[in-house]
Amino acid sequence: MAVNLQKGQRISLAKEDGSALHNVTIGLGWDVSARAGVNVDCDASAVLCGQNDKMINADLKTGDIVFFNHLKHSSGAVWHTGDNLTGAGEGDDEQIVVLLDKVPAQYEKIIFTVTLYEAKKRNQHFGLLKNAFIRIVDSDSQKELCNYQLSEQYDGMTMLIFGELYRKDGVWKFNAIGQPTHDEWIADLVRRYS
Repeated sequence: MAVNLQKGQRISLAKEDGSALHNVTIGLGWDVSARAGVNVDCDASAVLCGQNDKMINADLKTGDIVFFNHLKHSSGAVWHTGDNLTGAGEGDDEQIVVLLDKVPAQYEKIIFTVTLYEAKKRNQHFGLLKNAFIRIVDSDSQKELCNYQLSEQYDGMTMLIFGELYRKDGVWKFNAIGQPTHDEWIADLVRRYS
């Protein structure tokens, strides 16, 4: 049974039998509330960090950030499955796959964020979303391990740092951060972690 995470909660990631996970999928889903009136484009991204929560390569085209314009990390261990512009449809609207066994040793953490595309230009913020969630699925069994409902009121906020995978004593763990910010674009995210 999946764990319903709370902000700040940390869990170890393992299969039901206690063995280590090899591959996980981070799924993001959302619907647009009636007061939005238009589509809201949420964008999931992953930032691979080395020591001190800093990117090793901060280049937007070849670096340690995976998002809709840079779908695959150079290591091949992390990739984005594609951009969803509207949130239409059931289940995950965007996914990021992580091959945990293949993440190079110099990366200690992978931080997952959601931004709203052109939020300020479109006068949009997270308060216009409903049924928004992030979840972690064991890619091998397709079993949901944990989910985090983005149910807090984030009116006026345009980016959410929702969680991080991190290594501790050779085991991958997850921390549900849930920190909203006023950052708007991927470049803001790069500045934060470089």
